Formats: sequence, structure tokens, C-alpha cells
Amino acid sequence: MITFLLVVHTLIALALVGVILLQRSEGGGLGIGGGTGGGLMTARGAANLLTRSTTVLATLFIVSSIVLAVLAAGTNKPRSIDTSLATSSAPAVPVQNPATAPAAPLPGLPGAPPTGLETAPAPTTAPTTAPTTAPADTGVPLAR
Repeated sequence: MITFLLVVHTLIALALVGVILLQRSEGGGLGIGGGTGGGLMTARGAANLLTRSTTVLATLFIVSSIVLAVLAAGTNKPRSIDTSLATSSAPAVPVQNPATAPAAPLPGLPGAPPTGLETAPAPTTAPTTAPTTAPADTGVPLAR
């Protein structure tokens, strides 16, 4: 049903675009034109027909948009994507093989045990710095 309504909605949209392009604008547009009084319709009758058909098509377009939105919202139910992988016999936690040990950390990384290949660590004394003084008043207020 949604596919049918989408096709009808598309046809309404195309008809609406066509009717709007046929209307006479200030610049002439693609309109029916005017000028000659003879023919099936007068310029005023054609304008009234195009205005009314635009109103009807615009109303149908809005109504079909709302109906499609309601139908699309109603079909948005949770679905499982792939149930073929779900088995009830699978363990909840993967079992680790006790024969394999975790990989040893690389030497030189923080937290790695010493291997004897590292160089001597740098002295742990803090560098001495001169006491800092307040900056000179530059006229710019500082955040406090």
C-alpha cells in the first residue's frame, strides 16, 4: 500500500510542478500566454483553472505527505537483523586457553618490567627554576 501511495504522491508532485510552470507570471514564464481573444478559453478562465488546479493538487500533495508519514511511522517496529547466528548453546563468556600466556610487554614502555637493556634512568631531582615575579602592569585586566 505504501508503494502505491508513493507512486500517487510522485504523480501529484509532477502534476503540481507542471501546473505551476504553466501559470503566467510577470515575466511570461512557460505560460499559456494571452493576447488573442479567440480559442477554447479566455486568459482569465485559464488563470482561474490553473489557480484552482494548483490549490487542489497542493492540498492532495500535503494530505498524501501526511498519510505517508503516518504509515511510515507505524511500520517502524524493531526487527532482528540476523537470527541465524544466535544459538542457545554458545557460552556467555569466551573461555581462555590456560596454556597460552599473555604477550610480554615491550621493553622501554611505561609499566614494562626492566630487562637490563635500558639505559640508566635520568636523575630524579627536579630542575631548579628562578622564582617568578608578577608581570608588569600592561593595563589589561587579568581574570581572577
